[in-house]
Amino acid sequence: MVGLKPPEVPPTATVKFISAGMAGCIADLCTFPLDTAKVRLQIQGEVRIPRTTSSVEYRGVLGTLSTMVRTEGARSLYSGLAAGLQRQMSFASIRIGLYDSVKQLYTPKGTENTGMGVRLLAGCTTGAVAVACAQPTDVVKVRFQASGALSDSARRYSSTMDAYRTIAREEGLHGLWRGTLPNIARNAIINCGELVTYDVLKDMLLRAQLMTDNVPCHFVAAFGAGFCATVVASPVDVVKTRYMNASPGQYRNALSCLLALLMQDGPAGLYKGFVPSFLRLSSWNVVMFVSYEQLQRALALARPA
Repeated sequence: MVGLKPPEVPPTATVKFISAGMAGCIADLCTFPLDTAKVRLQIQGEVRIPRTTSSVEYRGVLGTLSTMVRTEGARSLYSGLAAGLQRQMSFASIRIGLYDSVKQLYTPKGTENTGMGVRLLAGCTTGAVAVACAQPTDVVKVRFQASGALSDSARRYSSTMDAYRTIAREEGLHGLWRGTLPNIARNAIINCGELVTYDVLKDMLLRAQLMTDNVPCHFVAAFGAGFCATVVASPVDVVKTRYMNASPGQYRNALSCLLALLMQDGPAGLYKGFVPSFLRLSSWNVVMFVSYEQLQRALALARPA
C-alpha cells in the first residue's frame, strides 16, 4: 500500500477543514448501511413501536441488513443519506478539520510535546462546537433511518427538506436541536475516542519507528480509534438515537429517555447495536482517516507555490 508522501510544508487550517468534510462524506458513502442498521437495532423495542407478531424484528447486523433489503428494498439502506452528507460537510469539517488548530491553541508556548490533557480538551471543544452547528442534520438523518420501520402511511417526511420544514413547523426550532445535550456528550466522548486515540497511536507508531507516515500506519491507528470510540460512546449514542427519534412529549428530557431505557431493557440496553456500531465506526474511521490524510496531502501539493 502506497500513498502520497507528507508535504514539506504542513497543510493549512483551510486545507484540513475542506479535507475533513470531504473525507467524512466519502466515509459515509461507504458505511451508511451499517449506520442505518445500528439505528434500527437501537430503537427496536421502544414502547412507542408496537410489538406484535407481525412486527419486523431485527437480529444482528447481517440479519438487519437482509431484512431491510427484503422488506423495504435496497434503497432503504441509504435512507437519510442526503442529511448524512450535509451533516458531514459541517460536522466533520469542524470536529476533525479544526482539531489540530485548537490543539495548538491550547498548547502552552515553548512546549514541544502535546500532553494528553490538551489533546482531550481539544477533542471535546471541536466535538461540542460541531454538534452545535450540525445538530439539525443529525436529527433529520436519524429520523429518516428509523422511518423505514414504519408503514408507508405512517412515515412522517417525504424528503430531507420536507423533514426540516415539518420539524420546524410542528415542533419549533428547538425540535431541530432535539437531543443536543446528549449529542454534545456523545460527540465530546467519541471525538476524544477517535481523534485523540488516532493522534496518540499514530504518534507512538512513528516515534517507535514501527511504521512510517503512510497508509498502513493510518489504517492501524484509525482501526484502534474506531474500537475505543465505540466502547466509550455506545451508551450515549443509544440514548441520543432514541431521544432524537421520539415523538413530541414521549420523553421529558434526555435523562427520562435514559431512565425509560434502563427500566425497559436494563444496562444491556445501553449497548444495543454495539456490533454494527463497532463495524460502522471502525470502517468509518479507516476510510475517513486514510482519505483525510491523502486529501490534505493532495490539496497541499496542488496549492500554488
